[in-house]
Amino acid sequence: MKARSRRHRRHSALLVRRGRARIMIDCGTDWLKVRAGVAPTAIVLTHAHNDHAAGLASGTSCPVYATEETFDGIARFPIEDRRVVEPRAPFHVGGVSFEAFKVEHSLRAPAVGYRIGSGGASVFYVPDVAAIREPRAALHGVSLYIGDGATVVRSMVRERDHALIGHAPITAQLGWCEKEGVDQAIFTHCGSGIVTSDARKVAARIAALGAARGVAASIAYDGLTLSFPRRSK
Repeated sequence: MKARSRRHRRHSALLVRRGRARIMIDCGTDWLKVRAGVAPTAIVLTHAHNDHAAGLASGTSCPVYATEETFDGIARFPIEDRRVVEPRAPFHVGGVSFEAFKVEHSLRAPAVGYRIGSGGASVFYVPDVAAIREPRAALHGVSLYIGDGATVVRSMVRERDHALIGHAPITAQLGWCEKEGVDQAIFTHCGSGIVTSDARKVAARIAALGAARGVAASIAYDGLTLSFPRRSK
């Protein structure tokens, strides 16, 4: 994220709190000097791009969960407690369940999204995505989709070596939500078209695009706090 604003100051990250657990999902360069203030008890990574992982360049005292490909991409970081995540193999951190799903985004830094569950409800978190390889398994029954806000309508997806790379537009992701019955979506890791525009106008536009798909859609911002959603029926 190169563009900045008062509402979008740092690389996107998600903090999941349950009891004493403080699970930070992604930790980009911007968090390198301020991560201590977050005081995570664990860190979970989606992929190895700097804006998602380089906040760990000086190491960390807490366990880090990531796929083997992601750890390969940050092998130079002095992380002592590396816990390898296998796609489609659920695991628990601090009483919160996680399941990684492979997504298309980058060849050099293979990415995953996470289905995150607590108390019978679940959300899906995927801040960088061109396509989800198993969309039904990833999204069916999910109460909230937290997705890629790089672009609203214009596709930034291209094909390379028979794989998709880049960023799916918000409109495409809303289509995924509509198809799988996800009725709420929030978009994070926003591109310059959102970050530098009038926040009220952007919010209205995203809400209207979501309403057309039967999805309550909005844009994330720094400091946004949510209670874990109730399970969809």
